[in-house]
Amino acid sequence: MDTFALVVTIGVALGFTYTNGFHDSANAIATSVSTRALTPRAALAMAAVMNLAGAFLGSGVAHTVSQGLIETPQGNRGMWILFSALVGAIVWNLITWYFGLPSSSSHALFGGMVGAALAGGTEVLWGGVIDKVVIPMFLSPVVGLIVGYLVMVAILWMFRRANPHKAKRGFRIAQTVSAAGMALGHGLQDAQKTMGIVVMALVIADVQGADDPIPVWVKIACAVMLSLGTYAGGWRIMRTLGRKIIELDPPQGFAAETTGASIMFATAFLFKAPISTTHVITSAIMGVGATKRVNAVRWGVAKNIILGWFITMPAAALVAAVCFWLADLAFVG
Repeated sequence: MDTFALVVTIGVALGFTYTNGFHDSANAIATSVSTRALTPRAALAMAAVMNLAGAFLGSGVAHTVSQGLIETPQGNRGMWILFSALVGAIVWNLITWYFGLPSSSSHALFGGMVGAALAGGTEVLWGGVIDKVVIPMFLSPVVGLIVGYLVMVAILWMFRRANPHKAKRGFRIAQTVSAAGMALGHGLQDAQKTMGIVVMALVIADVQGADDPIPVWVKIACAVMLSLGTYAGGWRIMRTLGRKIIELDPPQGFAAETTGASIMFATAFLFKAPISTTHVITSAIMGVGATKRVNAVRWGVAKNIILGWFITMPAAALVAAVCFWLADLAFVG
C-alpha cells in the first residue's frame, strides 16, 4: 500500500472537514447572530468549542459512513476512490459557499462517495444509501418544518401574557444555550462523517481492521479541523440563513435552534443516521417563520435553497467521478 496515497487522502479528508466547518458554521450560529443574542466572534468561538466537544460524544454516524454506504475498496485504486469522493465534496462546498447557498456538506460527501465508487467499479450499498441518506434527506426537513412550527406555537401560547420586551430579552439569553446545543449536535454529526472516511482509508491501507475502534488521534484531528473551519466563519451563508429566509426575533431563533439540535441528537443516537445539519436548521427556520404568517417566509429564497439540496448529491457525484477518472489515468492505470 502506497503510504503517500494514504497521507494525501487523510490530508484531503481533513481539508474537507475544514470546509465543512466554515460552510456549516452558519447552521449553528446564524440565528443567534441575526437576533443579536451573540456577537459574531463570540458565537463563532462558542460554536468552535462545542463542535470540538460534540465530536467525542459518539461513533455511530462514523460507522455508518465507513461501513454502510459503499463496499470498502481495496489497494491504491481504493484510496483514489476515497480521494476523489473528498475532492467532489470539497468542490461542491466551495461552489455553494461562494453563492451563499446553505447546501449540505454531508450530502456532498455522500454524493462524492457514490460517484467515485461507481466510477471506480466499487459496489455501492444502495440499501444503506437509501435507508441512511435518501430517506433522512426527505424526512428530516419535513420533521424540522413541522417541529419548528409546533415549538414556536407552544412558545407563543406559553408566553401570550408575558411582557414582549422582557420575553425577548429572556429568549436572547436562552439562545446562547440553544445555539450551543446546535453546535454540539453539529460536532456530533459532521466530525464523525470525516472520521468514517479516515477509518476507511486506514482499513484500505491495512493499518487497522474494519471493526477496530476509531483511533483517538483521528477523533482529535477531525474535531480540531472542524472547529478551526467553524471559527473561520461562513459569512456568505450566514446572511442567507439569518436574514434572507425570514427576519428572526429571539423567541423564533430559540425555537429554530432547539428544534434543530433535538433532531440531530435523536438521529445520531437512535438511528445512527448521518443527517444534514443544513437541512434541519433551514427547515426549522421556515417552520418557525410560518407561525408569524405563511408569507412572512421568503419562499423564493427557500425554493432556491431546496433546489440546491436536490442537486447536491448528483453534482458532487459527477465531480468525484471525473476526478477518479483523471486520477486513474495519472496514478492508478
